[in-house]
Amino acid sequence: GDARVRGQTGVVSERRGSYPFIDLRLLNNTTLSGEIGTKKKVKRLLSFQRYFHASRLLRGIVPQASLYLLDEDYLGQARHMLSKVGMWDFDIFLFDRLTNGNSLVTLLCHLFNVHGLIHHFQLDMVTLHRFFVMVQEDYHSQNPYHNAVHAADVTQAMHCYLREPKLASFLTPSDIMLGLLAAAAHDVDHPGVNQPFLIKTKHHLASLYQNISVLENHHWRSTIGMLRESRLLAHLPKEVTQDIEQQLGSLILATDINRQNEFLIRLKSHLDNQDLRLEDAQDRHFMLQIALKCADICNPCRVWDLSKQWSERVCEEFYRQGDLEQKFELEISPLCNQQKDTVPSIQIGFMTYIVEPLFERWAQFTGNTPLSENMLNHLRRNKAKWRSLLHKQHSSSRSNDHSGQVTGSQEQTLNEEETP
Repeated sequence: GDARVRGQTGVVSERRGSYPFIDLRLLNNTTLSGEIGTKKKVKRLLSFQRYFHASRLLRGIVPQASLYLLDEDYLGQARHMLSKVGMWDFDIFLFDRLTNGNSLVTLLCHLFNVHGLIHHFQLDMVTLHRFFVMVQEDYHSQNPYHNAVHAADVTQAMHCYLREPKLASFLTPSDIMLGLLAAAAHDVDHPGVNQPFLIKTKHHLASLYQNISVLENHHWRSTIGMLRESRLLAHLPKEVTQDIEQQLGSLILATDINRQNEFLIRLKSHLDNQDLRLEDAQDRHFMLQIALKCADICNPCRVWDLSKQWSERVCEEFYRQGDLEQKFELEISPLCNQQKDTVPSIQIGFMTYIVEPLFERWAQFTGNTPLSENMLNHLRRNKAKWRSLLHKQHSSSRSNDHSGQVTGSQEQTLNEEETP
């Protein structure tokens, strides 16, 4: 049966104890309603978005993205940008404005055409567009970071990685389609809070997936649900669609940051032993997993103006979770305390322990191509800028604080950065 549980992260399940319902879709509101009402009302809330999509599809109405209502000048600029979609300095924020908030749909339609996937898999264009709209609409636009623009950014990065010579010469159309689909849908229906939050609030998804890769499992199952609902691949043999669904799951589940060391150790072993055989489907799939992991956290490797925007957005999402935890008297999660966790300190730690190890291995795999060198150069420059900003913050806080002390976490970060 369809294991799908779409549209349900909008509400954190009923707390056992004194805490009321928490509506995650209301995170941006100034007040949080703790009285959603009866279970019947909650069920109606959960099912409305699904009903809305389904009723349109059943009536044969094709959702129309507002891209086509734009002024011709804007369309021309968007088309010009798409001609440079393989460039690493691609500005996804500008592209999203030029497409009137339809960056993910527009980008996917273009990339599926460029890679010849529509012809190869005999995809119906109307059905394909409908599916892309469903994916885009299932992202929460109110999330500062985990929204459809992030999905579009990851998809554009994945496109760049799929063109790396070491990988490109071995990729099949199936590999390319899986890579792009996984990138586009890897965070679909993200509630704007992390897994520990879902676990400690006893969210139904945490129970469903037994506290293991909770969000990633939900993103995968949601994607399968949309694929089946749209019937995009219904013309393909059942065994083919089943294989696509399983591989999509394997790719999306690889983005769980808790599995970072697992993948790094395996990648290091392959590179040290020089035993990667990209003619082998299993090894190609593993490198697609690595590519998606890179694409998912590539923000620090972008040009400073773009990287800084993403950094501020992700930290804003962390802080919102921290505010919510504080409101309901929960322990504030790491990185979510705006008073203690500054953007520079968060970013320096993220770059040092998560991003650098992965992208250094990726560069080793690609053979230090111009793209890999470019990304590492941006990463080093951006880290230096955050370090400079952190020092300025500390200097400012020392001059304004009679005690002249910095927080332990900031001091630790400074010591780590200054150690030769």
